[in-house]
Amino acid sequence: LHKPVLAEGHIFERAQELDATLRDAVEDLGYTLYVADAGPLGGRTRDEDLLERAGRSALGQRADEAHPGTWVVSPRIESAGGGDFVVRLVAVAPSSHELRVRVETVPGDRVAVRGLVMLRDLLTPQAAASAASEAAQDDATRGSARGVQGPARSQGRAVLAIGAGLFGAFTAFSLQQATGSSDPRVLYPLLAVGTGIGVGAALLAADEWDLTSGDAWVLTAGGLWGATSGFLIAAGRDVQPTDDRYSWGVGGGLIGLSLATFAVTQSTMDDGDATLAHSGSAIGLAFGAATQYLYEGSASNTPYTGMGYGAAIGLAGAGVLATAVTLSPSRVLLIDVGTGGGALIGAAAGSPLVFNNQTQSNTRAWLSGTLGGAVLGGGLAWWLTRDSSIAPHALLRWGTPSAGVIATTPTRTGSTPVYGASWSGPF
Repeated sequence: LHKPVLAEGHIFERAQELDATLRDAVEDLGYTLYVADAGPLGGRTRDEDLLERAGRSALGQRADEAHPGTWVVSPRIESAGGGDFVVRLVAVAPSSHELRVRVETVPGDRVAVRGLVMLRDLLTPQAAASAASEAAQDDATRGSARGVQGPARSQGRAVLAIGAGLFGAFTAFSLQQATGSSDPRVLYPLLAVGTGIGVGAALLAADEWDLTSGDAWVLTAGGLWGATSGFLIAAGRDVQPTDDRYSWGVGGGLIGLSLATFAVTQSTMDDGDATLAHSGSAIGLAFGAATQYLYEGSASNTPYTGMGYGAAIGLAGAGVLATAVTLSPSRVLLIDVGTGGGALIGAAAGSPLVFNNQTQSNTRAWLSGTLGGAVLGGGLAWWLTRDSSIAPHALLRWGTPSAGVIATTPTRTGSTPVYGASWSGPF
C-alpha cells in the first residue's frame, strides 16, 4: 500500500477527491478529525498497524482510562479497468481488535459519492455503538481466556530477558577476570548472580514500558555489538594485561545499550529496524576489517582495530537510520545478500592480483575491488527492492528488466525453457 502519486494519473485524481470528501464527511457525522496527523508512513499500513493506531489516543499515548483510543479509517482505491475503480474502506473502532471493511466497484465519476455512503455505513451512531460493544466483548473474552485483563504488553519480554541475561553473565565473567582469579568457586556464583541481575532488570523494564519484539532486538544489538566492539578495540590496542580487555567489552556494551535505549525512546522499533541494527553492525565489522587491511597493504594480521571501530560505526549508523526510515526485514536481508555477493564478485575479479604476485599495491587493489563490489552490490539491491510506486524512476516508466526463463520453445518432447535477460513493459 502507498499514497498515490501524480504519475499514477486517474488513480491519483480519484484518491485526492475521495480523501477530501471523507475528511469533510467525518466531521459532518459528528466526529473530530485530528488534522495534525499526517497519516501513516510508507510501509505502516498493515492490519497490525491499524490496530496499533486505534489503541492509542489522538496524541499517540497508549490508550487507558485517561486517554481513550481513537477511530481509524483507511481508504484504499485501485483500478478495476474500463474506467471503474475498486473502493475499499477499512475502519477500526477505538482499542478494537477487529477490522470493519466495506468494498464496492464503482464508476470513476461516483468514487467520492459511494465512498461517502460507505463511510456513513461504517461510522453511523448505530454502527459505532455496535463496533464498540463488540470490541468490549472481544477484550473481555481475550482477557478471560488468557487470565489477564487488557491487551498483551511487552511482547519482546523474552528476547530482552535472554539478551540481558547473557550480558549480565559476560559482565560477571569480566569482573572475575579483572581480579586475576581463575577459581571456579568464585566464577560460577558470579555467573549466576550476573545472569539473575540481567534477567531481573529486563523483566522490570518490560513491566514498566511497553517493549515490542523490535525494541528488544534493538536493545540486544546495542549490548551485543557494543561489547564486541569494545573488546576488539582493546585487542587491537594491545591492552595489557589481556584480562582487562573484557572490561573494555563491558564498557562498550554499556555505551551501545545506552545509545540503543535512547533510539527506542525516540521511535517504536519494528522487526525491520531490529534487522537493520544487526545487519549494519555486521557489515560495519567487515568493512572495518577490509579498511585496516587496505591501510596496511597486507592481509596477514588479524584486523582487531578495524573490526572494532567498524562495528561501532555500523551500530551507531544503523541505529540512527532505523529511527528515520522504514524497511522490511526481507528488504534488509536482500540488501545484505547484494552486498555480500558484490564483495565476492569484486574479490574474484581481482584475485589474480594476489595469487600471482602479492605486493602491497596488488593487495590494496584487490581490497579496493572487493569494497567497491560490496558497495555496488548493496546499492543495486537497494535500488531493485525499493517501492517504485512511491518514488517512480523515469527509466521504469518504460518497462522493467528481468532475467531467467524469458520464453519457451516447443519441441517433440515438450516445451524447452529459454534462458536470458529481457526488458518488458509499456512502450
